[in-house]
Amino acid sequence: MSSAPVFSSDVAFTPTVKSIQTRKGSRDGYAGMEQRGAWRTGITPDLAQFIQSQISVFLATANSEGQPYIQHRGGPAGFLHVLDERTIAFADFAGNRQYITQGNLADNAKAYLFLIDYRTRQRVKLWGKARVVEGDAGLMAKLMPENYRARPEQVILFEVAAWDMNCPQHIPLRSEAAEVEAIVAERDERIKTLEAELTRLRNIGAGDSG
Repeated sequence: MSSAPVFSSDVAFTPTVKSIQTRKGSRDGYAGMEQRGAWRTGITPDLAQFIQSQISVFLATANSEGQPYIQHRGGPAGFLHVLDERTIAFADFAGNRQYITQGNLADNAKAYLFLIDYRTRQRVKLWGKARVVEGDAGLMAKLMPENYRARPEQVILFEVAAWDMNCPQHIPLRSEAAEVEAIVAERDERIKTLEAELTRLRNIGAGDSG
């Protein structure tokens, strides 16, 4: 039976990882981080706001043999729900019916969520455990986005063990198509207004010269 980790970041910083950090010169920095409190284990209000504003998430699992698998899940902003300071939940929509994630979680509850916001160049990593909930109509109704055209099949509950927010280095700056369309529409409306004002001023000038 393995002992409980001393630091929350031990969920990722195994003895082997720490050995490599030592060899490559980064262990002292991360050791200092551990002494200052390591990674957070509870969902803060700022993190909850970030999570619930996302329209995309990657869920990683591994089967009983350790083979990893990553699945993308998306929906309108708010499809990810923060139920409390340790729990994230979302309706799992029907897809290609491979059920790899569900099978992996049945054998190995350890899971990982990766969230990235290209517009703000932020990414959040969350380690924990996940489970699939089937047949809970009340919970499904609570989590299902309103008027969203998808068929909910089950619910995934993710229990946070630790999380870390990375620096924005190497994250490309991108915006969602809807955001770009809104900006362009606002620009076009402003151009129309300015053109109309310019025409009005020209007409006034033409009248004065006559």
